[in-house]
Amino acid sequence: MSWVQEYKSSLKMIEIEELFDLIFYRPLAYIFVKIIFPTNITPNQITSFALIIGVIGGILYVFNTHLFLIAAATLLIVYDVLDCSDGQLARLKKNGTFFGRILDGVSDYFVSTAVYLGIGVGFASNSNDPLFYWGLVILAGITNAVHSITLDYYRNRFLDYALNRESLLGDNLKEFEAKLKNEKNSGGNYFQRLIIWLYLKYSKLQLKLSQSSIETETKKYDSDDFYKKHKRIIHFWTYLGPTSELTFLIICSYINRLDIYLYGMVTVLNVYALVLYLIQRRINHSTKLANIK
Repeated sequence: MSWVQEYKSSLKMIEIEELFDLIFYRPLAYIFVKIIFPTNITPNQITSFALIIGVIGGILYVFNTHLFLIAAATLLIVYDVLDCSDGQLARLKKNGTFFGRILDGVSDYFVSTAVYLGIGVGFASNSNDPLFYWGLVILAGITNAVHSITLDYYRNRFLDYALNRESLLGDNLKEFEAKLKNEKNSGGNYFQRLIIWLYLKYSKLQLKLSQSSIETETKKYDSDDFYKKHKRIIHFWTYLGPTSELTFLIICSYINRLDIYLYGMVTVLNVYALVLYLIQRRINHSTKLANIK
């Protein structure tokens, strides 16, 4: 198998990948994975190290100087590369675990929290209007979380139809709940139980915020028509993904303009999300229904 073929096999579906992942972070991650492939390094160890790097990057925003912003942005690049590496290594070695999948998701929350707290303490508190900019930081953080939840929802929905998977998001919650119950009954590791509990809460919130479309949707659409009609819109949804918005922050950090990042998150990207939502509704209505026997 050539490197190109192997690289493609380490990815998810191209349609749901974020552009910056495809052209920058994942190629770097793949090189890293090739280097460590012969070692005993596990995906979970990479995830844990990425979490540490990302949190440190978030903390550096507290110092609010251009030099520290550059350092923070650089660490966030390393974090994102490592965040891509764990999944690629798991897919290539076929040694991914249930807990690893959840830890990978939860680590993003911790890093995002560290970043926004760092920006708040460093940038907002030292601005000419701390209350106003703290409000912007909070709104940007909420926006980031809602965008991530929305993209996760539409990605899972697209994959369920495109791959003809049996379960949708609502069914996945049962798996998480059963795993958490099993961990409690067996007296499992407290940290793992906490991570699973957090991810379960996130997944329930994701489902709740998606109720305007479907809650526990049965496969009511024709799979072939769904893929054809939705493969383009899912690409546009990815521009609201965590990697795209993190890259926006990294660029603004390098040019020392966190104000542009905050204003952009709260205004431009939310307008973009609203437009996509309206287009998505029209596409949903135009998609053929499945022939249910």
